[in-house]
Amino acid sequence: MNQLSVHDLAAMRDEGQDFYLLDVREPHEVAEASIPGSHNIPLGELDSRKGEVPTDVPVVAMCRSGGRSARAVALLEQAGWRVSNLDGGMLAWQDAYRESNTASR
Repeated sequence: MNQLSVHDLAAMRDEGQDFYLLDVREPHEVAEASIPGSHNIPLGELDSRKGEVPTDVPVVAMCRSGGRSARAVALLEQAGWRVSNLDGGMLAWQDAYRESNTASR
């Protein structure tokens, strides 16, 4: 499984690279904190909604800490998507960017 660090994700965003950020957390978790531009499809709905995920750009899957998104990566890879797991998930994003006040990058 391809892992992507939060710093790599921030660099991709800053450089304007085209990708799809898939947040597989539950809606109440997303309401507490999210990365702008992410698309929420809870893991339990992903199999039936995977048609909403584009196939023409790299996909980065994220969750709270990386476990659910790893399952999302496996599901999407098996179906033919190019997808990476955000290492450490939202917790790592918040930890990395809280100090610099850029958590909403």
